[in-house]
Amino acid sequence: MADNGEEKLLAVARHIAKTLGQNDTMADDILQIFSNFDGRFSREKLSENMVDGNNPRGCAVLDRALHSLDRQISQYVALDHPIWAHSADSSAFLDAIDELIRTIRDWSPMAAEKSVGACLARADDLMQQAMFRVEDEFRSLMDRGADSFELGRNNHESTGNLSFDSDDDNEENEEGLLHNGAALDHQIPVAQPVTDYDIVIDALPSGTINDLHEIAKRMVAAGFGKECSHVYSTCRREFLEESISRLGLQKLSIDEVQKMPWQELEDEIERWIKAANVSLRILFPSERRLCDRIFFGFSSAADLSFMEVCRGSTIQLLNFADAIAIGSRSPERLFKVLDVFETMRDLMPEFDSVFSDQYCLVLRNEAITIWKRLGEAIRGIFMELENLIRRDPAKAAVPGGGLHPITRYVMNYLRAACRSRQTLEQVFDESNVVVPSLDDRRVSSSSMSVQMAWIMELLESNLEMKSRIYRDSALCSIFMMNNGRYIVQKVKDSELESLLGDDWIRKHNAKVRQYCTNYQRSSWNKILGTLKLDNSSLASNAIAKSMKEKIKSFNSQFDDVCKTQSSWVVFDEQLREEMRISVSRLLLPAYRNFIGRLQCIPEIGRNVDRLIRYGPEDIEARINELFEGGNGSSGGRK
Repeated sequence: MADNGEEKLLAVARHIAKTLGQNDTMADDILQIFSNFDGRFSREKLSENMVDGNNPRGCAVLDRALHSLDRQISQYVALDHPIWAHSADSSAFLDAIDELIRTIRDWSPMAAEKSVGACLARADDLMQQAMFRVEDEFRSLMDRGADSFELGRNNHESTGNLSFDSDDDNEENEEGLLHNGAALDHQIPVAQPVTDYDIVIDALPSGTINDLHEIAKRMVAAGFGKECSHVYSTCRREFLEESISRLGLQKLSIDEVQKMPWQELEDEIERWIKAANVSLRILFPSERRLCDRIFFGFSSAADLSFMEVCRGSTIQLLNFADAIAIGSRSPERLFKVLDVFETMRDLMPEFDSVFSDQYCLVLRNEAITIWKRLGEAIRGIFMELENLIRRDPAKAAVPGGGLHPITRYVMNYLRAACRSRQTLEQVFDESNVVVPSLDDRRVSSSSMSVQMAWIMELLESNLEMKSRIYRDSALCSIFMMNNGRYIVQKVKDSELESLLGDDWIRKHNAKVRQYCTNYQRSSWNKILGTLKLDNSSLASNAIAKSMKEKIKSFNSQFDDVCKTQSSWVVFDEQLREEMRISVSRLLLPAYRNFIGRLQCIPEIGRNVDRLIRYGPEDIEARINELFEGGNGSSGGRK
């Protein structure tokens, strides 16, 4: 019923237009009035049955409408000053464009008619002229608006003139340039240093954003959405790239990053971390917000524009991280690679939220891929550490059986690495690598615990190989005891303790005690043998002779041991004292008993003082001088 009523209304409108159509100007005016009055009176509907091949009057109406629009639009296209300098001009210009868009839309269904098609071709040319000018106005608004950007927090309160400049930059005249409109024609403004990430950059004033939105709405409606997106992304991309440059991050290829000296690369990594955080937490979200406001209602154009703005800077950040991931696996690089990995990991929520649309999917996926590649790099560095331990040759023996450099290096390295325990556990848990030759008791352990235990086994095996360099078995035991003690101490005062567990520590403390026992057996058992008393059933002369030989042998052997072991070292003060006490308890009772018996032999008589070179106190004093390492520095602990 409603459709019939509308059809009757349209029929009346057509009748009026035809009646007045004897005067073309009046007919055009009538059509214009009806079209503006109600959406149901579109040009297409009102012109139905009025325009055909034999009736050029309808085309004349279109021609006159285009002539009027051409006159209006051309005067603005020809202006030598910005149209948006005056709100009245910009409103009139947009109204004319709206009318042109409606005209083309309403008459397009009749484009097959030759005369209408010719008129529509003119309309398209006029539209193109209008779009060229509006595109220039869009660019001009972007440039002028950026000159007065401000930084606001989430509540949009001003934070003052802040800058993202790197700490090394020395831009003395920057403040003046930023507020000198004439000097900024070719200057790209950049956001000003921040102390936290809880901010949003309003790079354009609100009024400018509204103007840009109105222009974007017309360009998209006219079929020039890609052109609008291109202009927008070109302007904003310059801003974004300059902002990142001010953070000190260089534009480097993957090859250039890999060729950088490590010390320079360490500094560049610090700058990259700062740039990545500012970009993902501040710059990119701010660009996303700006895109959404300017292209409100046109999500596809907003997504495309945002991707074009951020793609270059994002690729720059990701390429740097990728260069670190595929670079050298040298163990000393671990800690900086961990920094890059943690930065990427912590920024993954930002990658997910900021790059959530279809156009940015490839960037988000690439970020995930590079993050995982960094994890592979970390595991690769630990594999290189294992190879370094395996390949470390048994060259010269460490003087005095002290700490071997490989022990210090590996233990201090692992202690430092374990400060990033949470990250390393994440890295190793994502790996399916099976570590060989570990017993079943560790099956339930975390991947990192297994990795640490495996490195410890490699280190112990390497030290055992190095201990064979020592010809003296006692010194071999001292070497293993020193290095074993050092390993246990480093484990106990770090995260390694909880990773390896109490059983591991008890087992290795027992090994250290066994090395101590082995040392005593090798060094002092033979000497103790000289103090063994003979069978009292022997003749007194034979006993005296045997006792004389024994005391002389003891003196000689004791002197040799003390002389030899004066350069040996036990780095741990407590262990050194325990060993001295243990040797004294082993030796002194037997020695006191022996010299007591010696002094009771009548045949020796007055010669006894010449035979007894050391009293018990002298023996104890000589023992207390052992294990100092000569000058006390060889094999010291660090």
